[in-house]
Amino acid sequence: MATLFIADLHLCPEEPAITAGFLHFLAGPAREADALYILGDLFEAWIGDDEPVPLHRDIAQAIRAVVDHGVPCYFIHGNRDFLLGKRFARESGMQLLPESQVLNLYGRRVLIMHGDTLCTDDAGYQAFRAKVHQPWLQRLFLALPLWVRKRIATRMRAGSKAANSTKTQAIMDVNQPAVEAAMTQHGVQWLIHGHTHRPAVHELVVNGDAARRVVLGAWHHEGSMVKVSPDGVELIHFPF
Repeated sequence: MATLFIADLHLCPEEPAITAGFLHFLAGPAREADALYILGDLFEAWIGDDEPVPLHRDIAQAIRAVVDHGVPCYFIHGNRDFLLGKRFARESGMQLLPESQVLNLYGRRVLIMHGDTLCTDDAGYQAFRAKVHQPWLQRLFLALPLWVRKRIATRMRAGSKAANSTKTQAIMDVNQPAVEAAMTQHGVQWLIHGHTHRPAVHELVVNGDAARRVVLGAWHHEGSMVKVSPDGVELIHFPF
């Protein structure tokens, strides 16, 4: 009896080892879970559900197999795949969640999110995020021809890479007051998120009580998951 959380796989055709590792995970540990939550950046990039990428179909079918096995799968958008939509959700069987969600797991109230909204010291990114999350702009982008979207996405990724190269690690990490504010707002003592690629279990105090912030690792060279069970909360790394 356990619920599993993963994030930041950044799947793309250029990284077949990560894809193979994820497919192995879906065929094994994921099928033994009570539920699977994917907390964003499942894909390196997403410019629309209509993009004809074989990898996307393969992943949708593999997740659907887990759902058909009886394990519900949930998805929170990341900063790389925030345009993943209802069509892919239907194909994969995943249920789309809002950017933050509180779960009641084995007697614990747990707040889950991708984590980028906690990085409030990165003012440039937060301004960009606010812009691209406007529904009208997303509708306009998705209405463009696929080749135009690809060109825009390529330019945006290059710009993001250049901008991040000049930022300190501290700026791109979460802001502690933002963490405490989010946990206070939702009345939780547990927070699970990804985004920063800094796997760890942080101890903190929220409203005078002991609390934990658990950060998922990115799937660069090994898998990373959080396992929540009646016995505890574990951050686990495993080979592909």
